[in-house]
Amino acid sequence: MRVLLLGSGGFLGRYVAEHLLADPAVQLTALGRGDDADVRFDLSNGSPGALTRFLNAVHPGVVINCAGATRGGARELTRHNTVAVATVCESLRRSGCGARLVQIGCSSEYGPSQPGSSTAEDAVPRPGGPYGVSKLAATELVLGSGLDAVVLRVFSPVGPGTPAGSPLGRLAEAMRRAMQSGESELKLSGLGVQRDFVDVRDVARAVHAASLSAAQGVVNIGSGRAVRLREAASVLARVAGFGGALHEIDSPPGRGGPHHVPAATVHVPAPAHPHGAAHGHATAHGHAPAHPQVAGEHGGGPAGVGGATTYPYPDGCGSWQQADVRTARDRLGWRARIPLEESLADIWMEAACRI
Repeated sequence: MRVLLLGSGGFLGRYVAEHLLADPAVQLTALGRGDDADVRFDLSNGSPGALTRFLNAVHPGVVINCAGATRGGARELTRHNTVAVATVCESLRRSGCGARLVQIGCSSEYGPSQPGSSTAEDAVPRPGGPYGVSKLAATELVLGSGLDAVVLRVFSPVGPGTPAGSPLGRLAEAMRRAMQSGESELKLSGLGVQRDFVDVRDVARAVHAASLSAAQGVVNIGSGRAVRLREAASVLARVAGFGGALHEIDSPPGRGGPHHVPAATVHVPAPAHPHGAAHGHATAHGHAPAHPQVAGEHGGGPAGVGGATTYPYPDGCGSWQQADVRTARDRLGWRARIPLEESLADIWMEAACRI
């Protein structure tokens, strides 16, 4: 199977490439902006005609698009996440290769959801910021293109290679600095949000499965279980061997002040059930944009569902997000395998190497 991978240099793209290269049946060509790509091409500036000629030369059976941006203003995000996808769709329509398109979407397309709920693919998208809007527009372009295509809405990917500017990357860096300086207390903020974390290597497996499947439309890729960032912080502290205390300088509604979290006493969530917890997401797609506050800073967030106060997390999805992953199970034969503790241990190993 000939596969053309767009965006092979990003957080997700690197692991998708690694996973595909391990399959002897796959002949992989990587196209991107970096020097590590087989062919250098900037989707945000390139013409459909140039990409069409390349498609006709390579004649892939599958095109996987992991390219895009998570930072920048609305104009830049639109250029990299929406206009670039329009170029891909138009090139595939013009080409004679008949390739299947696997587009990487993200959970930011959904926006805030009701706490305790699982978001299914038929939920009405209400993105809470320009990143989610740019990705939703790309999804609509793919779904309306008439191509053989599937969009994987990746929830909150974590694991080795997690960008240092992402929420968990910044948390690991804050912990590294505290340990390096011998501090016994780490002050954090924004830990009240709950997200559905999924390991980047599991995401790569899902992309491979989608390439081989006949699934079309939107498919959620997540663990099926929301985890509070506070709990992820305590797990990270444990795997890092941080013996101090995590001191929360903002607290969820009703807690009435700072919340002191001894690292050894917070419950560690069990690995997610493959069916989900309830039935009644730069160039690193499917994760939260990297720039806003997580550790050592705080500020207000937009109002969540039902007027609830939310805490600063950069994906525009409010205080809660959890994927309904039944479609991935039923149509791709996929479920998340790697527990969050292993993902966080890998994040810590990379942070610790900077000591």
